Amino acid sequence: MSAKAPIVLFDNGDHKCLMFDSLVTGEGVQSNQFLLVDGKQEALIDPGGDLTYTPLSVAASRHMNIQRLAYVFASHQDPDIIGAIDRWLVHTPAQVVTSKLWARFLPHLVSNYVTGQLSGSVFDRIVGVPDAGINVRFGDSYIQCLPAHFMHSVGNLQFYDPVSRILFSGDLGASMESENDHLPVADFDRHIPHMIGFHRRYIGSRKVCQLWAEMIRGLDVAMIVPQHGKRFEGPAMVERFLEWVSSTDCGIDLMGQENYRAPVDFIQ
Repeated sequence: MSAKAPIVLFDNGDHKCLMFDSLVTGEGVQSNQFLLVDGKQEALIDPGGDLTYTPLSVAASRHMNIQRLAYVFASHQDPDIIGAIDRWLVHTPAQVVTSKLWARFLPHLVSNYVTGQLSGSVFDRIVGVPDAGINVRFGDSYIQCLPAHFMHSVGNLQFYDPVSRILFSGDLGASMESENDHLPVADFDRHIPHMIGFHRRYIGSRKVCQLWAEMIRGLDVAMIVPQHGKRFEGPAMVERFLEWVSSTDCGIDLMGQENYRAPVDFIQ
């Protein structure tokens, strides 16, 4: 099985961040998966479901020892985020780090057969992150699990790597049907049409975006990398994105009574 080489987002010799952006084929939406390596410890961020498990495990194995996989970070509960949790639990020693809201739901994705292959319970392998977030020691550094609730999930996390200064933003900033998704955004205004539809529907409200942006301004962020589409590189582009999400209505900001009426049409 061949796969395109991952995009190196950061590599200082001891710490690296790799992005796999072309593993989904067929009808699945384009998505990015991430591998972090610090010394002899490794972590995956939002590795996806059955569509990506095999190509990701093959591609990532060229850059990691799967038996040293310490963590699988899941920003939320969607299938394109953590649908293959059963395989990662069986084939690696990793703990799954996700919002505490989903710690009791994720075991529903694991069959009784798979559970029987484990030395303990599924729940024992899940780290439930409190609403306020938490820091997770990783190699000689740590990963910050930041609160990003209602962006879009009610229990939503983002992950900040202080060594690379990369913020893995999940569905926030996602873009659809743009070309050359492996490249960073070059023209923000021309990129907006690829973000706006997803943003308006999936992100809870402008208020949560404003609160989130103030939190992010308190960090030293060099790059924002969503789970779908292009990334935002450099201080100017990061700030432009923060300004945009803080001023753009979305989610419940756009709702009216016309959105809540009993349907009259039937499935044809």
